[in-house]
Amino acid sequence: MPYLSKQRRSNLLMRLDWPLIILYLLMVAGGWLAICGATYDFTPSHLLEMGGRPMQQLIWISLALVLGGVVLLIDEDLFESGAPYLYIGFILLLIVTAVVAPDIKGSRSWLVMGPIRVQPAEFAKLGTALMLAYWLNRPEFKLTTLRGYLEVFAIILLPMAIIILQSETGSALVFCAFFLALYREGLSGAFLLLASLAVTLFVVALMLADVSWGATDASRLLICSIISVATILYLSSIVRWKPRERRILWIVSIAYFVGMYVSLRWLLIDYSYVALALMSCIILFCFIRALLHYSRSYLLVGIASLGLLAFSLSVEYVYNDILAPHQQMRIAVSLGIEQDPRGAGYNVDQAKIAIGSGGLLGKGFLQGTQTKLKYVPEQDTDFIFCTIGEEQGFAGSVGLLLLFLTMILRIMWRAEQHPSTFGRVYGYCLACVFIFHLMVNVGMVLGLVPVIGIPLPFFSYGGSSLWGFSLMLALFLKIDASGKR
Repeated sequence: MPYLSKQRRSNLLMRLDWPLIILYLLMVAGGWLAICGATYDFTPSHLLEMGGRPMQQLIWISLALVLGGVVLLIDEDLFESGAPYLYIGFILLLIVTAVVAPDIKGSRSWLVMGPIRVQPAEFAKLGTALMLAYWLNRPEFKLTTLRGYLEVFAIILLPMAIIILQSETGSALVFCAFFLALYREGLSGAFLLLASLAVTLFVVALMLADVSWGATDASRLLICSIISVATILYLSSIVRWKPRERRILWIVSIAYFVGMYVSLRWLLIDYSYVALALMSCIILFCFIRALLHYSRSYLLVGIASLGLLAFSLSVEYVYNDILAPHQQMRIAVSLGIEQDPRGAGYNVDQAKIAIGSGGLLGKGFLQGTQTKLKYVPEQDTDFIFCTIGEEQGFAGSVGLLLLFLTMILRIMWRAEQHPSTFGRVYGYCLACVFIFHLMVNVGMVLGLVPVIGIPLPFFSYGGSSLWGFSLMLALFLKIDASGKR
């Protein structure tokens, strides 16, 4: 039966996690007040105008509560058994959106139906989380096998690829949060290491492009050195070196770094070619060992090292020929390569001024100057955090972060208590999505990460974002309540 009986509805109210519901209501109310502050134009009646954003957000909140209530009334078994169908439905919706959606600010990610605009990518996160939970809950599934990795990676990467085709890179990157959720289920730490190395190499390749230390190509030297050191350290963690091999390793390492110091200080030779030769020998060593000992570990390490090298060589092409000019400038400004206070850096600079002007306790509700005079673009959507920082100060900003921390920890704790893999995986997916949104949104407002345009959950203006997060949380409440039954 798709809907609960009267008796089960009564029992459901007792099993719901009310602390989590209270946190949700506090955040939604705080978000509405922040939107009031961000859109206030010194006209009190504007806050209650039907066409104004505060009133519009209030309508979105009311509908979100209704949708959440409907989710709570549906039998939880329907979500688990119907997860594949929901996932396929969202994939088809994403494809339709990429084809028929109009171009809005360079993105084709919004379905426009009269006065209503809906972004399917916000709801695709729900379908992907459900599909991952369903797939990992299958008795025959094993994540630690190559087939298991390929299956779960395909589930995550498919919607990401379609969203990228919509020119909505920020929303696509959010799906990386699902990889974090898989670590609870046994995903190898090697993937996190590879991701960290890829980010490091990307930054090095961009920041040191066309930079020379004497006669040495700085970018090539550091890239080859990082790959070599990472490969040796990882091999040392999975392989027992023989005493002779360990001595050779120490001698080569000391000689390499001494030679680097001498070359950079006194010799006029390009030492980066020495680094390239050493890295090539290490990769070749991995492949030879893999052939001689039929070792999959050596083979995978060699392939990973070669992949990192190929990635490093492709950075310049991707940056110059694939990324849009505004994306290039945002990355360059974030890394300090370029200074563009009137262009790509304007939003972040104004946001930091607004936050800094709030001081310890803030200027008070509706009393901000930077936000009231509209110095900060998108201050009620992607940059809503600067409104909170200006009006509520450092204390209010920390309070907001503590609210999110409490909610995330509560979700993870309740996920651990759930008796099934389905409930645990879904809970961790939800928590990791919140973590990713929080870190990236606050980070881009503070200038710590490039501006990629993702909302702050429950605070940023917008119906799609609010509905998506509310539905995900309501579904978790439902799954959690079913585990207590």
